[in-house]
Amino acid sequence: MSATTSVTTEVRPVQRTTDTAANVWRIVRFIAYSLRAMLLGYWLIMVVGFTLVGVGIHLATGTLDESVWDYASQSPKYFSSAIGIMLMPTFFALLVAHGVTRRTIAQAGTAVLLLSATATTCLWIVMYQLESAVYAWQDWPQKFMNPHVFTSNSQVGLIFLEFFLLIMSHQVSGWIIATGFFRFGFWTGLLVLPVGLIPAVVTEFLLIAGWVGQVLGWDRAPLAVSVPVVLAIVAAGLYGNYLMMRPIGLKQVK
Repeated sequence: MSATTSVTTEVRPVQRTTDTAANVWRIVRFIAYSLRAMLLGYWLIMVVGFTLVGVGIHLATGTLDESVWDYASQSPKYFSSAIGIMLMPTFFALLVAHGVTRRTIAQAGTAVLLLSATATTCLWIVMYQLESAVYAWQDWPQKFMNPHVFTSNSQVGLIFLEFFLLIMSHQVSGWIIATGFFRFGFWTGLLVLPVGLIPAVVTEFLLIAGWVGQVLGWDRAPLAVSVPVVLAIVAAGLYGNYLMMRPIGLKQVK
């Protein structure tokens, strides 16, 4: 006697990652965790490096008559551009290959940039306050040598506003530039480069004038004008970057 046994195996199809908040947050944590060494290393180098510079100047001259930490205020903008640049070559293909939608990547990438800009800005605020305490203890003047929207370290809100917008705009510029090269290749990507620089250059021009203002003889715009314009340009840059990212497919491995 023979018996036939029927076995039914349930096969669950691989589901494409949806754009839920939980999925976006999971990607945010993955990207942030991957970038932690880069960010922590940069923060450590800046804090230790400029502390040693201040100590060295004090040992050489016996005093300090201007803010040493203020000389570090140019660095986070340009370093943060590298954060935006890294999002495409480091994470895009990997995440798409694992079923993550481009929309989720755009949302998670934006969240990572917001968190990175906030964290770096908070570090700069803390360092300005620590420096201020040391200078007050030694009766040294804490003069700022770079142009700012704030005139005193007690204006914490203005310090946060300036550094957050500058860092965020440079990160967005880096992301746009990287997406242009990633999608179009080197030569056509060069044509995207000037467009990608718009958020960073416009923010420098409107918010603190910076080197662009020095070249053109332009003083910074009122905050009531510059802040809404910068926010709009950053938001437009993020959305435009998403639109540029949407058609990108994975390259076949030969």
